[in-house]
Amino acid sequence: MHFVIIGNGVAGIEAAFAIRDRLGPGEAKITVISDETDYFFSRTALMYAYMDKLDRRDLEPYERKVYAQKQIELVRGRVVDLDAAEASLRLQDGSTVAYDRLLLAVGAKPRMVPFAGLDEVEEGLVHFVSMQDLDECERLTWSTERAVVVGGGLIGVELVESLTHHGVEVTFLVREPWFWPAALGKEEAEIVAEHIREHGVDLRMEEEMSEIQVDDAGRVSGVRTNLGDEIPCQMLGVAIGVQANVEWLQGVSTPPAINRGVMVDRSFRTTLPNVWAAGDCVEVDVGRRPGLVETIWYSAKRHGKLAGLSMAGERVEYHPPLFYNSTKFFELEFTTVGDCVDVADGATTLFRKMPGKPISQRIVANERGEVIGFNMLGSRFDHRVLEQWIHDRRDLAWVQRHLQEAQFDVEFGRVPLSKMVEKEIA
Repeated sequence: MHFVIIGNGVAGIEAAFAIRDRLGPGEAKITVISDETDYFFSRTALMYAYMDKLDRRDLEPYERKVYAQKQIELVRGRVVDLDAAEASLRLQDGSTVAYDRLLLAVGAKPRMVPFAGLDEVEEGLVHFVSMQDLDECERLTWSTERAVVVGGGLIGVELVESLTHHGVEVTFLVREPWFWPAALGKEEAEIVAEHIREHGVDLRMEEEMSEIQVDDAGRVSGVRTNLGDEIPCQMLGVAIGVQANVEWLQGVSTPPAINRGVMVDRSFRTTLPNVWAAGDCVEVDVGRRPGLVETIWYSAKRHGKLAGLSMAGERVEYHPPLFYNSTKFFELEFTTVGDCVDVADGATTLFRKMPGKPISQRIVANERGEVIGFNMLGSRFDHRVLEQWIHDRRDLAWVQRHLQEAQFDVEFGRVPLSKMVEKEIA
């Protein structure tokens, strides 16, 4: 049986490995097709390559020989057509690939809106999602003294940090009243904003780009904001989110059902026979409308493994786990688990702050007093412990007494939790 996977990101490779773990080479031929890179790389580490802290090869989580050992064939190419009636793919070079079972793991692409002046841009506008984006950023950096980055999320701050590392003067435009409101409360967002500004970044809240300006050669030369300010720059980073990379699928011979992503059930089956989909490109039917779209690395990894097992014949049913993510804002560690923002009425929020230091903890409990979420900023916590406490329905007072048990041992010692100042937030 021939298993074909389109996409060599984390969902695609996790699926390939899951299939191989269940089915040997005599039972399953596995082919992975990608037009981005020859080998799977860690997309979340792109910034470290941009900052010259890692070589490109270091972005690859697995040694290249692993694919040969597992007898997984890697094909570099772009798929341009899917004919489910014939169980066949057509590549851009005209070749065809037949499959018995197919996985669409085609990821996400940067979201764009029709900014005024966009049609005039020939050069200088970048995103920061793909290896090709990294190439373009590196190509432009040497000729850039000043940049503007638009978008108050993780990709935006990673691009800002990378640019400042190279000595580029950066203005960071965030249209929301505080940084990353999808995950941060106002209190910790203010700490993050102060930290970003301490690195010399011109961070502006509630200000957004209204027009892109270009020079005679079509290179970005500046932006105008909604407040009427004109900011000269040679490089413009647009990081206003991502969306499922499914536009091309709408024009194939037999498109799957698509809404905000490829529609799949809890076993990651699409509406086409013998076709699955997983990762950033899917919308999972979880019994409510709209379905579930999860465009983060940890979810794509889970999707891929379960989709692979499903393709291999195992019965799987996806139930999204507690939300979890971790990142850094320059040097600030951040871990979030569960629900911390947009919580239901009656919830209690305890905000803890270390005086004089960019360290805080947000702990949220529901109306019954059971803890449902943690935002831990500026120090390291074990998310597995925090998740278990939520599953165990521990109350707020119990969690306060045991919080130290979730701290990681670190080189310079644990943060002295007893010195933190607490307040309840309505």
